[in-house]
Amino acid sequence: MRSWPLELVNGEPLTGEFVAEEITELQAAAAPDLFARFNPVQFPKTSLPALILEATAYLRDDRTGERVSLALRTALFEEGRDVADPAELAAIATSAGIDAPGPKAAQAVDADWHEGERRGVIGSPFFFVGGHGFFCPTLNIQRVDGHLRVVVDATGAEVFLDRCFQ
Repeated sequence: MRSWPLELVNGEPLTGEFVAEEITELQAAAAPDLFARFNPVQFPKTSLPALILEATAYLRDDRTGERVSLALRTALFEEGRDVADPAELAAIATSAGIDAPGPKAAQAVDADWHEGERRGVIGSPFFFVGGHGFFCPTLNIQRVDGHLRVVVDATGAEVFLDRCFQ
């Protein structure tokens, strides 16, 4: 797992309203039971504190990193909590048994971002398999006449999985 801080990638933070539009489309296309209590008002102004906490967990080990990553996702998208709030982050850190983030974790987030740029990452999720890059391989995401459109991409998923299991 690598950090992809969208406010740095895009030069500005995402808004809760923008993410809510994406969620509505994702729910309709593929995940009606996910994002149950997403709250655009509680959407954080920055992803960096959460990404730095996640990096702290991954610096310990992959299992802890994954647990914190999923806890952050659940808090934000399923419980409507602000994952930039220091109290929320402290609670997640405590439940994972990790210390507060330090400078090494912040450096890891920055390094991940620049490594993604170097490798041609265009969005999240982005996967590298067998020398090929795949952006969100199971969905076709595009803006049509100013409106977001998300549909399941069975062909893209098949190509991606074929590469994974070659």
